[in-house]
Amino acid sequence: MTVNNHSSRPDWTFAVCDSLETVLADRAPRHIDAAIPLVGYRGQSVSLQLAFLPPAVASTAQLSDILVSARTTAAGSFRFGKVELVPCSLLAWDDHDDDYLVDKPGLYPDPVRPLPDGLVTALPASWGAVWVEFVVDRDAALSSGPIELQVHRVEDGSPGELLFEAEVPLQVVPHQLPELSLTNTHWFHCDGLARLYDVDVFSDGHWAVIEAQLEAAVAVGINSVLTPCWTPPLDTAVGTNRLMTQLIGISDSGDGNYRFDFGDLGRWLALCSRHGLRAIEISHLFTQWGAEATPAIWIERHGQLERRFGWDVAATDPSYRAFLEQLIPALRAFLEENWSGRVIFHISDEPEARQLTAYRAARGVVADLLEGAIVADAMSDFELYSAGAVPLPIVATNAAQPFLDAGVEPLWLYYCVAQNRDVANRFIGMPAYRNRVLGTQLWLAGAAGFLHWGFNFYNTQFSTRTVDPFTDTCAGGGFLAGDAFLVYPGPDGTPWQSTRSLVFREAMDDHRALQLLELRCGRDTALEIADPTITLTSYPREPDHYRRVWAEVAKAIIATL
Repeated sequence: MTVNNHSSRPDWTFAVCDSLETVLADRAPRHIDAAIPLVGYRGQSVSLQLAFLPPAVASTAQLSDILVSARTTAAGSFRFGKVELVPCSLLAWDDHDDDYLVDKPGLYPDPVRPLPDGLVTALPASWGAVWVEFVVDRDAALSSGPIELQVHRVEDGSPGELLFEAEVPLQVVPHQLPELSLTNTHWFHCDGLARLYDVDVFSDGHWAVIEAQLEAAVAVGINSVLTPCWTPPLDTAVGTNRLMTQLIGISDSGDGNYRFDFGDLGRWLALCSRHGLRAIEISHLFTQWGAEATPAIWIERHGQLERRFGWDVAATDPSYRAFLEQLIPALRAFLEENWSGRVIFHISDEPEARQLTAYRAARGVVADLLEGAIVADAMSDFELYSAGAVPLPIVATNAAQPFLDAGVEPLWLYYCVAQNRDVANRFIGMPAYRNRVLGTQLWLAGAAGFLHWGFNFYNTQFSTRTVDPFTDTCAGGGFLAGDAFLVYPGPDGTPWQSTRSLVFREAMDDHRALQLLELRCGRDTALEIADPTITLTSYPREPDHYRRVWAEVAKAIIATL
């Protein structure tokens, strides 16, 4: 499409799009299929987009702002966000599959900047989009009617000429979706928040942005987060340390007895409870990539903090075992008294079969101390699992078939940057339906949990420095764009959702709706509508498929009310 021809664009151009359309700056978007209604359950958000291309102008002074508004007779409220562009230097590996939307560096849409007043300043010669959410009231009645969109030119600070209007059908289901049945856990990183907002770790300012990001996580269906009882030994270059984000205060008077202050951990748990999280993961007890060393743990001695463990202390060092003999029982007792949800412990992240001996040795250090606890690790080697090293495997989606064939239960799944071919993921360069399909896949596979490593990882790979995700979406070139985070650190401590996080929420809502349909009509009926031919590596590449299934599930549920 040509966007610089004045005669071809004397007026504004608009298009109503669904949430699975990525509105790229340089091409006309796909219009929504209005024959498929939007569907919302009580308390749920319904999303669509209004795309726009301004008339051709010679300067921005010739371009007016526009005001986007919406209304409907259904009970609820609207909120708006401007979909902004961010630079993406690495979108796909050279050997990527053919199901990518874009694979070349450029500016692409992702962050959703809140628009409390619906006022939009357009970028000349470029398609843009407003994300429109309708939040259904928690006591909304059964209704069927349109969402009406309007766009006015802003003249002298007030709505002027009507430029565009459209209607999109909406079906409200007078029932709440059930709580997500699987544990949806993401790794929450506190160090980048402290550095980007220039606040001291666990100061009141830090706690404020932590709470805001926890709330943003829950808003997109996440119900469990990594909890930094000690600084997580994750994505840290060997021999270096990440900024200390250790919730447990530890002191040593030199007599071999440690004292523990769980005050900050208690504050963390209170926030998690307040916002509805139902599980926490405890920081890994040993380093990544083989469990050969201990995490960096900071201990106060004679009024000074000193690093007691780390890359230079072996996993099987007797001093670490002696320390854990005091820490783990005290931690478990505190959690038993102060946390009613699930607690998940980790040994080491992503061990491989060649590291079986080291992993077993590390697990042996703490096996008796974790008796009766949930212990899970991300690992994808079936040989490692068969050897009995990992009781609860969290398996990469592209390596899950042997585990599914063997009927492993419970089975958790994950994806990260390595799952870039043939499976679901949420990279900026992928079409949004490849993000959306995950909820259906997890339901079909009977997965008990899902894990992702990067809810808000704002560092380079190996954490050598902090990055601003508004200017670096690829962790310094280490990961594909968007892999390291779902939300953006907006100004004043307010996180911005991304188009990917909002579609991920829809994926989790798909799972919840299928749960409800299965409960009311049986699994066979739910399977028939959901399409049982979908697997972890095979899925429909048509956005409207997911909207049709969503509408059909709602229709079947309404019939049971």
